[in-house]
Amino acid sequence: MTILVTGGRGHVARSVVDGLLAAGARVRVASRSPERVVPAGVETVRADLADPRSLPTALEGVRKVFLYADAHGVDGFVAAAEAAASPHVVLLSALGVETGDPTRDPIVRMHRAAEEALRRSRLTWTFLRPGAFATNTLQWAPGIRASGTVRAPYPQAHAASVHEDDIADVAVLALARDGHQGLTHPLTGPASVTQQEQIDCLAAATGRKILLAEIGTEEYHATLRQWGDEEKVDTLLTHLAEADNRPAVVSSTYRDLTGGPGRSYAQWALDHAADFR
Repeated sequence: MTILVTGGRGHVARSVVDGLLAAGARVRVASRSPERVVPAGVETVRADLADPRSLPTALEGVRKVFLYADAHGVDGFVAAAEAAASPHVVLLSALGVETGDPTRDPIVRMHRAAEEALRRSRLTWTFLRPGAFATNTLQWAPGIRASGTVRAPYPQAHAASVHEDDIADVAVLALARDGHQGLTHPLTGPASVTQQEQIDCLAAATGRKILLAEIGTEEYHATLRQWGDEEKVDTLLTHLAEADNRPAVVSSTYRDLTGGPGRSYAQWALDHAADFR
């Protein structure tokens, strides 16, 4: 049985590939730039979810798929997958997809559209719904490397940030074993931590002093515009304001499915310490 992993260069996808290989699965990785996919020796195929013509080759002989949501490609993917042999799809969705406002939140809008397309299809599916990704804090790396400083508002804003390896562990379970069809798996980290506490974890992991310099939202808005459009930046700032001094809800899904505790943000900081040095 071949399992197709899309978005092969993403943090989660790379962890999914590693987990599937460790489980003895046959893996094919789809990417717009397959020559940059690691590890070496894994079967790769050039494919773009936004280009339906590239999908039949990627889906040939595939029984299960790890799918990144793509607002511009989900309908084409569904059509190609139904034509190929209707593989089971494990979708990387998002926490809050049911309760968020799709008219104001582009993340909710994209993932809700992907979920609805799969629900309407003949495909079986599993939805993974992680909350805040710990990898989002990689945006702090340039400032930390340059000056040991993170400039951000709301130092007491909370998040139960989830390690990409935790998401991958659950994805591998849903891909390698039966029994997850039609299920949704909300995923968070094992604890709610503030931005200041995240900075403290990074300082401990890197062995250097890191300062969180509180700034206003207007200055932070201008900084974030380097990485996202206006709507995404406004959404992020809204979420930060809502999380200020408000602990995030923690899901037990990871422990329920694996029997062990999820990886903490402190562990994520240790795993990524080199990115901040």
